[in-house]
Amino acid sequence: MAKIVAFSGSPRKNGNTDTIIDHLLNILKSNGHEVEMVRLERDKIRGCMACGVCRDKKDQKCYSNNDFLNECISKMIEADGIILGSPVYFANITTEMKALIDVSGYVTRGSGHLLARKVGAAVVAVRRAGELSAFDAMNNFFLINQMVVPGSSYWNIVQGKQPGDVLNDTEGLATITTLGENMSWLLDKVAPQKKKPKKEVSQDQPTLF
Repeated sequence: MAKIVAFSGSPRKNGNTDTIIDHLLNILKSNGHEVEMVRLERDKIRGCMACGVCRDKKDQKCYSNNDFLNECISKMIEADGIILGSPVYFANITTEMKALIDVSGYVTRGSGHLLARKVGAAVVAVRRAGELSAFDAMNNFFLINQMVVPGSSYWNIVQGKQPGDVLNDTEGLATITTLGENMSWLLDKVAPQKKKPKKEVSQDQPTLF
């Protein structure tokens, strides 16, 4: 059994982003995996201050008063799989999701590439356009962290405007279902290996992002 944590970057509780994450988590749960969803609440999150303290201490923590984000980072480190979900704001992800990516990416890479070889998947809820830019932003986070990304029958995008509209996107939901099955299959291959010692990965770090 693998452990998966999902992060919803939507400020709208029970909106379309939460709905498609729930759909994906239900597929994973039905395959015997442990799942959890965390909502990135606006009043608990802020972006990276580029202070560099996390790189000096290398203790898996942010030092810019980001207690909530430190909880998120801990959940990422403990998980076998990470799901990121965001609606589309001006052809990109929300500021909440961007803050999670910037802070967690900087901390975990600086502490020894702690997300390497975990499984990552991104999902996007969109009204009309800009979805691929948002999708790319989250996938770029997975790839620079040396994570493994499963594919699906289409890009992991579901269309809808009002809360619940995504449930009418039959093709989009089918894509998320296939993603869940593929992610579950991959986790079954990867998770049993998590306790084996990993080969050394490069510790070279850029000064900033």
